[in-house]
Amino acid sequence: MVNQKERVILGIDPGTSVLGYGIIEVKGKEISLLAMGVVHLEKIEDHALKLSKIFERCIELIDGFHPDELAIEAPFFGKNVQSMLKLGRAQGVAIAAALSRQLSVNEYAPRKIKQSITGNGNASKEQVAAMLQRLLKIPEQDLPKQLDATDGLAAAVCHFYQTSNPLMGAKTSSWKAFISKNPGRIKGQ
Repeated sequence: MVNQKERVILGIDPGTSVLGYGIIEVKGKEISLLAMGVVHLEKIEDHALKLSKIFERCIELIDGFHPDELAIEAPFFGKNVQSMLKLGRAQGVAIAAALSRQLSVNEYAPRKIKQSITGNGNASKEQVAAMLQRLLKIPEQDLPKQLDATDGLAAAVCHFYQTSNPLMGAKTSSWKAFISKNPGRIKGQ
């Protein structure tokens, strides 16, 4: 778990047509929006060139905002294997960019991100965007038209929640292990 009082988190929603990103600043328990947007890749036909563009843009974001951590959405499992492979490559290139700048990398399932933001793992992209708008007080006119940007932002905010609450990140292998790590939580003794 990160113990820094101030940190910057880059969130990425990887894609081979549109890649979304969001960057937040954390001061104590307060978060604020630094930037969000998308990288358009639809017009690039060569997949290797798309990957190169993803790497370059991620490096630009990292060098421009100096994040401490990357939170990235994990590819979901679909029926189209080719699409999954391409999406996995896009994710891998974004991770490689972060690692080249010594950022810690944290991966979250789409369902985990939605659950973290809205309380519902099956929430729509629109519901996630609306919740982020309220949470970060984003003016209506500043909301992006493409929800890939808010998906990237959601990954960053999810990571903030996961690392800010010590119980959220705590994983134990059994009740016995949980009790030994949390003796003060046992009542009636």
